[in-house]
Amino acid sequence: PYDFVQLSPESRNYKGIAISLLVIVAVCSLITMSVFVLTPVELPGAANSRLTVLDLFKPEFSVHDPEARWISDSEVLYRNRDGHVIKFNFALNETEMILRNSTFVSFKVAKYSLSPDMKYVLFSFLLCSFHVWELNPPEVQNAVLQHAAWGVKGQQLIYIFENNIYYQSDVQSNSLRITSSGEEGVIFNGIADWLYEEEILQSHIAHWWSPDGERLAFLMINDTLVPTMFLPRFTGSPYPRSQEYPYPKAGQPNPTVRLLVVNLYGPTHTQELVPPDGLRGREHYVSMVKWISNTHAAVRWLNRPQNVSFLTVCDATVGSCVQKHEEASDLWLTRQNQKPVFSKDRSRFFLTIPVKQGGQGDFHHIAMFTKSFRSDQNDVRHLTSGNWEVTKILAYDEGEQTIYFISTQDSPQKRHVYSASTIGLFSQRCLTCEVNQEACAFFDADISPNKQHVILQCKGKVCAFSFWISIQPNTALSYFILDNNMPLRAALEMKKISKSDKLELTTLFHPSPYRPSLSDGGPGSQSVSDEYELGWDSVLVSCDEVIVARLDGRGTGFRGLRVLQQVHQRLGTVDVQDQIAALEYVTSDQHVIYIYIYTLLKKIKGTLKQHNVTPSQSRNTDRQYISHSICKTNWCFFVLFSANVHFQHSAELIKHLIKIGANYTMQLYPDEGHFLSLQSQKHLSESLVGYFRTCFQDFSTPLPEEIGKEDDD
Repeated sequence: PYDFVQLSPESRNYKGIAISLLVIVAVCSLITMSVFVLTPVELPGAANSRLTVLDLFKPEFSVHDPEARWISDSEVLYRNRDGHVIKFNFALNETEMILRNSTFVSFKVAKYSLSPDMKYVLFSFLLCSFHVWELNPPEVQNAVLQHAAWGVKGQQLIYIFENNIYYQSDVQSNSLRITSSGEEGVIFNGIADWLYEEEILQSHIAHWWSPDGERLAFLMINDTLVPTMFLPRFTGSPYPRSQEYPYPKAGQPNPTVRLLVVNLYGPTHTQELVPPDGLRGREHYVSMVKWISNTHAAVRWLNRPQNVSFLTVCDATVGSCVQKHEEASDLWLTRQNQKPVFSKDRSRFFLTIPVKQGGQGDFHHIAMFTKSFRSDQNDVRHLTSGNWEVTKILAYDEGEQTIYFISTQDSPQKRHVYSASTIGLFSQRCLTCEVNQEACAFFDADISPNKQHVILQCKGKVCAFSFWISIQPNTALSYFILDNNMPLRAALEMKKISKSDKLELTTLFHPSPYRPSLSDGGPGSQSVSDEYELGWDSVLVSCDEVIVARLDGRGTGFRGLRVLQQVHQRLGTVDVQDQIAALEYVTSDQHVIYIYIYTLLKKIKGTLKQHNVTPSQSRNTDRQYISHSICKTNWCFFVLFSANVHFQHSAELIKHLIKIGANYTMQLYPDEGHFLSLQSQKHLSESLVGYFRTCFQDFSTPLPEEIGKEDDD
């Protein structure tokens, strides 16, 4: 049995109690002192300091791209971080400095191009042993050089003045004018007009060299019937000026196009490549040209509605084209500028085409087309399958019967490089999955001419670097790093940017402190990926404890055609609904953090329903409709004066906002192009950060009765 003893006050041990209290006080004091001493002070440049807008524009926060390229089976040419141009022979493990950075500094240039024989370099002028030859043909007086580039052999040179092509066989030879029909704003030879540069080729270059350099294919684009737009210039003169340029809108005439090939050796002879019968005499585009031998070129022709295309192989000596593949869609065709990969004898070729994956819809996968012995048609074999996409075919190794490609097999947000056999059972090998897996999962690649090595560029979040690796079959991977971007990685380690807090809203919605690649937000774009880019929203994450969330809803790419094509003739509707659905999901799961989003959501739905406004239909206000509801229903958009984004769109939106009595804020960047100057980029970033900071400061937490109030909708 236990005895219970009651102690009298006199029997308590006050001395022990006092000692215990002293020990507790001492321990607490030590803990407090430790916290104070060990807590880092945020000094300028110290670890865990805050990211600022000015940081975004510092050299150490930018990714250095060495622009590495193959110049032989075992040699790579690249520009290192110090600015020197280096030739690296990895077979001999030797490096050679081709061009010093001092040359770039002396002539104040950033871009360069070495001649194929490595004896000359092209800046904005021609440089040879520090003697200068100006590109100034006798036919041209006081004209602006529109383009200049080396050919594929020796010192071949092509350049364009006044929309006409000029050719030199070497740097000291006389110029030969290839075309004479060029007319400013009307006839374009070898370079693209606005439509082809922005929407078809995604490049201003509209000419292509044959592998031996003896022929040049080029587009002649005729904008005679195309209506024009005016690009205003408001500053720098007493009265505004304007630049006129052809710009076809829906229902207006498109430019006509001819594909020509000129023979550069011997008597100059120009041959036109004839489009397929189904497109002859009708509006159509030439969306892809690729030489597959010295005399044959693969050409893709696309009708104006972009729902029927023909892949042909054209004989440049006679101009005839043979159809190899036809593709059609009830909605529209995608990837019409992808380049097919052909075998040397042209008996087989590879394309990515949409393939049904059961009830999950169509996804782009590799198909191998082989000439059939029984008919003129091609036998088709599908080499990949699954609810993921092959984004690019890199190369075909005929000796090993192996195809190399990039895909989203691991995740729609990732890009890995794979190899696979084209014979027997289709077996895949991921070349990049084990390369720095934790830090990088987004790669681009360039296969060597002999298909034995690959230059890899890691574009992943905070581990951007370039290197080559060996891809010889049945051998362990070996690699050499060309640039590891250590200054960038070190700079990021010094900044307080949250990397751990993740909010997963299905596979469509993914917050990240790192900004994805910029795009125009049109169909097929992607906002959520593992590709690195630091932006103004990262400043909010670092300094203002803001969670940035991005959504890839319907109409975005790399998750199959079912997701992509649901915006067909419904732009500004289903994509808006997806953003609202994402906010509804957040409010149902994250009440404490996102309590203000409930009110935001009600405002968005009410505004869209009452006024039938869908700002995402205008390129000026793409994805800006959320910000107007956060900041007291204040519409916020930014206006440029570029050839792509017209002030006319903003004027229409402003007129509508005034009509419905809406408040709005507008930021103008007069006389800026589609890509802002550095100073304007800084100003824009500061403006956006300041705008949202004002929003968060002014925003008041809704009262409980407001939160519980049911939406009338």
